[in-house]
Amino acid sequence: MEIGVNWAAVGLATVSSFLVGFIWYAKPVFGGAWMKLTGLTEKQLKEGPGGRAWVITTVAAFLEAYVLYHVTYLSDYFYTDASWLQSALTSAIFMWLGFQLSMIFTHDSFEQRRIKLSLINAGHQLTTLLVMGLIIGLM
Repeated sequence: MEIGVNWAAVGLATVSSFLVGFIWYAKPVFGGAWMKLTGLTEKQLKEGPGGRAWVITTVAAFLEAYVLYHVTYLSDYFYTDASWLQSALTSAIFMWLGFQLSMIFTHDSFEQRRIKLSLINAGHQLTTLLVMGLIIGLM
């Protein structure tokens, strides 16, 4: 089976990850609570994480979009009664549930992070995957 990738969809899904993050972690949304829970200061946030973090984040977002596209393709191939959009959104939810949510809560439990921080981060990941799935599903 050869999977033809819609690179425009993967690219837009990658960019959407940044837009979701900027909105999700904005101070009026969850940024203020997130900042308190992580112990980061205004000064640290203004200085930023450095170029390396942005490169890693870009590569990770691209891989996430690329894998979601592939899983959507496989899901759509096997579940022929579902639309491409349904396959994309369902794949996004199951990828979040099986990989992201379980990983966040496992790591956060051992790192003794507060549940509120885990919920903020898990919600961000779910929203990111759903927006990526929406973009992939509509293209």
